[in-house]
Amino acid sequence: MNAVNATTPATKPTARLRQLLAGDGLIVAPFIMNALHARIAESVGFEAVYMTGAGTSAEKGFPDVGMLTMTEMTTNARYIANAVNLPVICDADTGYGNALNVQRTVREYEAAGVAAIHIEDQVFPKKCGFFEGKQVVPMEEHVQKIRAALDARTDPDFVIIARCDAYAVTGWEDTVRRCRAYREAGADLVFVDGIKSMDDLELYAKDLPDFPRMYNGNLAATQEVAALGYKLMICGSTIWLIYRQLRDAFTELKETGRVDPARFGTRWDVAGLLGLDEVYELERKYSV
Repeated sequence: MNAVNATTPATKPTARLRQLLAGDGLIVAPFIMNALHARIAESVGFEAVYMTGAGTSAEKGFPDVGMLTMTEMTTNARYIANAVNLPVICDADTGYGNALNVQRTVREYEAAGVAAIHIEDQVFPKKCGFFEGKQVVPMEEHVQKIRAALDARTDPDFVIIARCDAYAVTGWEDTVRRCRAYREAGADLVFVDGIKSMDDLELYAKDLPDFPRMYNGNLAATQEVAALGYKLMICGSTIWLIYRQLRDAFTELKETGRVDPARFGTRWDVAGLLGLDEVYELERKYSV
């Protein structure tokens, strides 16, 4: 943890996330692709952030089809966790192998300083939850991965989320059956991905009413999602936002020869957010 953003053991991110989960409200964690995005989210008042696997892949030039390694993912996670004092929730894909690989994955993400990971029941290599061609492993195989993950964590506050991708593959009844098994195995939250309609979102809440549930999407405002009893919502995908804004700006530059200055923040806005004033202060403190 860097000097500017150091935390004390009493405010460690895992404990903070546990406190938030124990509360009555919905935790809203915006998608972030890197440490800069995490700093921006923190500056506007979010209480947690979500490191998107799709966004991390996109930054490296790959679609979200399981092309990045666990090391590449945890490297990004470490930069993000070092940049903010917020709990960082991370995509850990399938755990990058079998139950033994899952154990190493948990240890590496823990060492990176994040507060939670989700592990999905797709066949490796995985695909984005909204892409075609997904396949899922047998339910008992993922139950064992969840158990292995729980056994591997050294911080009992580190949150293990069981993601289920079965809805588009084996149907809703199997999805509910799997979520119940994952929760029984000890997962802290369940996360059904691939929710595509308000009917799906309401069914998810109705059929798993007593479970701490996570939702990914923008089908409803955060207030509506909270009213359905969800504990964690990841949303506001930076990938699509940045794609649209950059494409529009680059198109404007290509067609007109310049980009409207009204589109920009300033160099000093960003430098201030990233701690330039603290750097100057430290330079003065340690100057000879």
